[in-house]
Amino acid sequence: MSTFRRDYVTKPIFSWARGALPAMSDTEREALEAGDIWWDADLFTGNPDWSKLLATAPATLTAEERAFLDGPVDELCAMLDEWKVTWEWRDLPQEAWSFIKRHTFFGIIIPKEYGGLGFSPYAHSEVVRKLSTRSIAAAVTVMVPNSLGPGELLMRFGTKEQRERWLPRLADGRDIPCFGLTSPEAGSDAASMVDTGVVCKGTFEGRETIGLKLNWHKRYITLGPVSTLLGLAFKAYDPDHLIGDREELGITVALIPTHLPGVEIGRRHLAAMQAFQNGPNRGRDVFIPLDYIIGGKERLGQGWKMLMTALAAGRGISLPSLSAAAAAYAARTSGAYARIREQFGISISKFEGIEEPLARITATAYLVDAARRLTCAALNAGNHPSVISGIMKLQATERMRIAVDDAMDIHGGKAVIDGPQNYLGNLHRAVPVGITVEGANILTRNLIVFGQGAIRAHPYLLEEMNALADSNRERGLAAFDDAFWKHIGHSLKTLLRAFGRGWTFGVFAPAPDAGEATQFYRQLSRYSAAFALCADMALLTLGGALKRKEMLSARFGDILSELYLLSAALKRWQDEGRHREDFAALEWCMANGFRTIENRFAEILANLPNRFVAILLKLVVQPFGARVLGPSDRIVHQCAQLVLEPSAARDRLTPDLAHVEDDGPFARLEKAFLLVAATDEIAKRMRASRLHDWKEAVSKGVITQGEGEKLAAAREAVARVIEVDDFAPEALSPIYKKPGVHQFFQELGEQRAAG
Repeated sequence: MSTFRRDYVTKPIFSWARGALPAMSDTEREALEAGDIWWDADLFTGNPDWSKLLATAPATLTAEERAFLDGPVDELCAMLDEWKVTWEWRDLPQEAWSFIKRHTFFGIIIPKEYGGLGFSPYAHSEVVRKLSTRSIAAAVTVMVPNSLGPGELLMRFGTKEQRERWLPRLADGRDIPCFGLTSPEAGSDAASMVDTGVVCKGTFEGRETIGLKLNWHKRYITLGPVSTLLGLAFKAYDPDHLIGDREELGITVALIPTHLPGVEIGRRHLAAMQAFQNGPNRGRDVFIPLDYIIGGKERLGQGWKMLMTALAAGRGISLPSLSAAAAAYAARTSGAYARIREQFGISISKFEGIEEPLARITATAYLVDAARRLTCAALNAGNHPSVISGIMKLQATERMRIAVDDAMDIHGGKAVIDGPQNYLGNLHRAVPVGITVEGANILTRNLIVFGQGAIRAHPYLLEEMNALADSNRERGLAAFDDAFWKHIGHSLKTLLRAFGRGWTFGVFAPAPDAGEATQFYRQLSRYSAAFALCADMALLTLGGALKRKEMLSARFGDILSELYLLSAALKRWQDEGRHREDFAALEWCMANGFRTIENRFAEILANLPNRFVAILLKLVVQPFGARVLGPSDRIVHQCAQLVLEPSAARDRLTPDLAHVEDDGPFARLEKAFLLVAATDEIAKRMRASRLHDWKEAVSKGVITQGEGEKLAAAREAVARVIEVDDFAPEALSPIYKKPGVHQFFQELGEQRAAG
């Protein structure tokens, strides 16, 4: 029977599909094969196994990792002043650079046997997260050597000799690494780089050897201006066939000591006014031996897969950590500022117009950090989920943008006027950097998340594609026959699940016993089935043309992203002990996520080219239309309250921020917030008596002397917080230092005043 099916049913389909399948480039295949799959694969089945998610061990710190956070990380934070770093020094102070090297910040992920700290991905994330709440420049300086760069690549692909030579030097800071990938001709499409390495004979350190003559022009390279060891991506060629028959060898990565003749390095970019070291570099006829290729001669041409594999982990840590920090920081500062700032005689936190963005910031902080922790848990367990890392980079940075924009709106002029007292402005300027680097978000959303996820995380699609591409037709037919009919069976089951769950609103969908949150698991099971069915139908009706339907792909990617992020929020709620006080944040996340999911389904069904299939899918997965309206006013109000009072819930939402005991703007805000909260009852009595002068209130017996002094201290603290900076004209512009200019403007002002 199976032979009959294969020869008379499957074979014609196989022949048609082989002709219809678009050719896959080597770089596309290597990107797909990089990393692995994890919870994203469960979501693609249409029937996620919630017990698997809940059984995942939460990401935790060892005693040594915790001591590092509470010791060297806090010490580094204490020596940083972001205003001076950004506007006066344009760099970290030298004592900070020395401290970073001395305490092995560049070797967080390097194993102890090579002199590194050997910390877990979660510890790496926590370090970046805390530093980000004190100094963006410091966070970026530390994150880059521990992310995509020579260290990560050497650990994964380097030869024993390379690891022993370079890793100790990277760990203790004798060498500062950077990685050159982006060039003027190749931004998001890094595979189109024109940087070259030609195999030839040359002399290196006094000996003649076969090596590579390199020519490159890179830009946007973080740590590039101060780097002593450059990781370089280039296309290798062997025109004289010195090492084999092929001329075009493919993308390769190598180590380039920056002191070599022909290397031009040191100039700086100014990225959105951020002070971290970033700049272009060039190489003109730079010669290196073949053993400077990471992994040695055998790794010639394997660079793209190596980069994508490393990126599968690093992209899930660095920028998501910075984004989680930004959201938590925005929540804590915005809640505190809204609480202490009064307009029209009352705290602005009482206005619903403030509650709405404040609730959005609060819930965003809860969601992004939940996803960061879940992703780190996967990485701690040895997984390298490439699709999830793409989701995290995209969604974390986009939600950081929303949270920081909302924080700016709540603070108003306080956050607009720059100066040492502004604790938000530099973070706001830095947001576009995170949006752009490690794969621009537009590209990631439209092409990567679903484009890669549909192939990699789907239960059968990659097997089918590999079978269709098999050069051995008989073997390919046999493999395709097996995968194709399993796919058909899976699709029929998914159809029945999606139909049943869609028409019953998910009431009977599978869910663990999670108390109040059980209802949310049921809805995610419902949406997962609908997603799996719609994805299958889109792939069936559009085939390879789907990747050119970028808006459809982006909407599918949004649904997959929401399914992952909301799963993470439920996991956090469970892991933290189901705190009733935090439920409002979870409710907000679910209501907002469900609205996004339902709207994206409606948009997909309205725009799917095959209208007959679209109508059938609507009857199955969304028979009553998009019904979720988002968070209710009650949820918004309750969610905003989480950051308006000192509480354990507020501390759980915003843990491990850089609380430096100084007289800086953030410390002053915290002090004022606590004083205002502590004197709230006193202030209420003052308002009820229609008195403003606390001394008068004491004399009339409304409050005691001690209470009056507390109230005065709170008012003084608030006044210090709402102050903004101003500058002498000559401090802002050298024009005013020229002879006669200041006097000219002074006289002009006097003339205007005189009419």
